[in-house]
Amino acid sequence: MIVVSDTTPLITLIKASLLDVLYNLFDEILIMDAVYAELSASNEYQDEEEIIKSSPFIKVVSVENNQSIRRLQETTGLDLGESEAIICAEENNADTLLIDETAGRKIAKSMGIHIMGSIGIIIAAYDVGIINADDVRISVEKIKKTNRWISNNLLQYTLDYVNKNASK
Repeated sequence: MIVVSDTTPLITLIKASLLDVLYNLFDEILIMDAVYAELSASNEYQDEEEIIKSSPFIKVVSVENNQSIRRLQETTGLDLGESEAIICAEENNADTLLIDETAGRKIAKSMGIHIMGSIGIIIAAYDVGIINADDVRISVEKIKKTNRWISNNLLQYTLDYVNKNASK
């Protein structure tokens, strides 16, 4: 299974103490040079950079088609990391692209790329028993305390989903 990730899901899962669920769900995650550069360029993400660097299941790769990346950026206004992630997913026939940003999700979907965001990853990990309802609740609280922008409606949906399914 080929899974490509943009920056935001990685940071969100690290802040929620759930990065390891990616390994349990997918075995290997590909991130592009620009995604890694976004982490390493910001003092805000030094801890996250170290975690990513030491995660043996996350591989930094280069995208071959720079012209496609530039064209995607020019026509959509997406940043370099999102553009590389989408092109990498397309080039590699990825099974899933991990991406949270609305504009990037819409574009990837329009290109026929299967997407999943941070919340989808958490729910998938819950559904297959990698994490339990309490883990989800704790993770949602951690996400609320960070500067990750995930709507309160989506976070509430996650809690409602877990609460509904925990009683089954």
